[in-house]
Amino acid sequence: MADTAATATSETAVVTDDGIRRRDFLDIAAVSAAGIGGLAVVYPLISQMAPSKDVLAASSTEVDVSAIEPGQAIKAVFRKQPLFVRRLTGAEIQAANAVDTSSLRDPQTLEERTKEGHEDMLVTMGVCTHLGCVPLGAAEGEVKGEYGGYFCPCHGSHYDTAGRIRKGPAPANLEVPEYEFTSDTVIQVG
Repeated sequence: MADTAATATSETAVVTDDGIRRRDFLDIAAVSAAGIGGLAVVYPLISQMAPSKDVLAASSTEVDVSAIEPGQAIKAVFRKQPLFVRRLTGAEIQAANAVDTSSLRDPQTLEERTKEGHEDMLVTMGVCTHLGCVPLGAAEGEVKGEYGGYFCPCHGSHYDTAGRIRKGPAPANLEVPEYEFTSDTVIQVG
């Protein structure tokens, strides 16, 4: 019996000419199969976390601003939230630049809130920074507040023509999203 066990052990420990045992090959094959099986299980779990096509489509919005006249604003939708695009008049630009930024709750100049070469186009999210209501002032005939910009009817926040908070409980200016001009008349937001 002892001779049979010694013979079996010596057969499994047989080393080929290049120094690899049969058991090493089996170990490598088993680990490789387990790795491939693990990837087959993990890949669907990871890939389901990727955003769907409808989410990717909503991640950016193009707005044609060619029809907006000076002093006029439009509403669009960006990521299921209102987006305000306003073309400022020369008087509105002068009034916004004349404000001492140190007197503002959230100090920003008009230049910081617009793109270079397009200082007359103000793009902001249409969500009040107080509790998330939609301010008035982007549509024709809506109340624009004491400073001619936007007025939040929920709690009385007043924004100026540059979308900066001037009066009321809102803690910050209307948010300016990431955007760029893809041409002189089209803005891509997001």
